[in-house]
Amino acid sequence: MSKRGYISRYLLILKKLRARPNSSYEDLQRYIENQVGYMQMQDDALSIGFSKRTLQRDIREIRNILGVDIEYSKTSKGYFISQNEMENMNFQRMVEAFDMFNSLNLAQDAAPFIHLEKRKPQGTENLYGLLYAIKNKVQVKFSYQKFWEDEISHRKAEPHALKEFKNRWYLLAKDGKGRHVKTFALDRLTNLEITKLAFESREAYNIEETFRYCFGIISPDDEEPQDIILSFDPFQGKYIKSLPLHETQVVLIDNDDELRIQLTLYLTHDLMMELLSFGDNMKVIKPQALITQIKTAHEKAYKQYNTKASR
Repeated sequence: MSKRGYISRYLLILKKLRARPNSSYEDLQRYIENQVGYMQMQDDALSIGFSKRTLQRDIREIRNILGVDIEYSKTSKGYFISQNEMENMNFQRMVEAFDMFNSLNLAQDAAPFIHLEKRKPQGTENLYGLLYAIKNKVQVKFSYQKFWEDEISHRKAEPHALKEFKNRWYLLAKDGKGRHVKTFALDRLTNLEITKLAFESREAYNIEETFRYCFGIISPDDEEPQDIILSFDPFQGKYIKSLPLHETQVVLIDNDDELRIQLTLYLTHDLMMELLSFGDNMKVIKPQALITQIKTAHEKAYKQYNTKASR
């Protein structure tokens, strides 16, 4: 069997157990046999055998290769995925990537039926190296260019974490120019070198705690998070409910007139840009400081289109 056949079988097992925990061997067998037909539409040479002995070997390989533990419950007489919250998030991303990969392969000859955005994330080629440096606490060197500066700077930094925001990846690190953790966009980072110089942190860096009340990549050092109340029209509210703006989101009112939510966040530029994107479908109820910022931004935008300014 091809390597692709093995990986496909591993991920089919995981998808089934994600959708239906405590599935029996027979449940898994039926699901895999059913799914093979779809996968052979893109690779007619693909063969995926399955047996009880194969399942036990697959469980070991899934743990070793993909880092996901599968256990058997004697009570329910079925298999289930054992993972914590972070592992579950990583697993969901992995399954999404697998689904996307297979769908795009199937759509190679289906240009009239699928349209992809031409934008693509940049800098992801350095993710593995940076993650290695973070886990092993070794310094990195790289070249970096800010959007507002012409010159390229050369940095030596202590990497602490990686963060994703809107399809962009960022390195959180302390560089030689200061002892505070700074943010570096990977699409502006080049010539990465993983050194052998180890570093020790006086305090463990907790990315979850740092960004608990942040929308985006900006984490103010000297501010307090604010209770923010926003009102959306019913149509926009459906999107906000299906994809919450932040984990702190709480629904206060949900009726035919509005969706009103509360967030607890720092008032940052990233948050401002997100709220402005809703236009007249959203109104800030509190705090007053955010109301003022949003009103000022809308007034400046309006002035760019008045008759006198356009002449």
